[in-house]
Amino acid sequence: MSSIKRQHGFTLVEIAIVLVIIGLLLGGILKGQELITSARVRNIADQNSGVQAAYYGFVDRFRQVPGDWPAANAKQAIPDVNHGGNGNGRLDLSNTVWDEPLALWEQLSKAGFIQGNYSGIPGAPSAADTDKAPRNAFNGFLMLYRSSDYMDPPTNGQRTERLNLILGKGIPVNVMRELDLKIDDGLPQSGVLRQALPSGATFGDIGQSTATCVDSTQNPPIWDIKTNEELCNAVYLY
Repeated sequence: MSSIKRQHGFTLVEIAIVLVIIGLLLGGILKGQELITSARVRNIADQNSGVQAAYYGFVDRFRQVPGDWPAANAKQAIPDVNHGGNGNGRLDLSNTVWDEPLALWEQLSKAGFIQGNYSGIPGAPSAADTDKAPRNAFNGFLMLYRSSDYMDPPTNGQRTERLNLILGKGIPVNVMRELDLKIDDGLPQSGVLRQALPSGATFGDIGQSTATCVDSTQNPPIWDIKTNEELCNAVYLY
């Protein structure tokens, strides 16, 4: 009497079910990544809008530029303030490049325009500092200052100095591109959102962006998401 050997394996139905499950898992992962990216973009956009509203709200209330307002005068309206600038009506060089932009965060926070309690003490912020300047969702410092530290086709070899908010280094290029599409024109060297300089910025590494964030061989240049660069930075022009 011959015995019949049974072959064990997956049926077509079982294989189809497995493929469907894999497809659902991959779809969920990709959708989850998309939602995370969108949340990060909204966070940075909201942070930018909040700083802009705080800046202009302060100017409207006190008729002074936060950070530029001399400490002795600011103290009369905001008793806890200890630092300020030269009172020339611009966020620019006082004693050092750090004086006015760091005094800005102190004056805005102590006047109740932004959350946090910033010291205003001059000097470059370090990774351990928690009271010198706000940070973005990727731990990069924000700075508001008047400079030409952004990518722009120069006129007669010079870029125009403009008041701008440094959004903070450490932003992945795909998030930066989505942010640019959300609040501007999607291009890194035009509109109000611009790539920060790759070198020679006023605040050094805090105000700079990795060059590979942008593909400059394209015309016009584009955010280069193929590089998966994680250390991009940009400024928002006021």
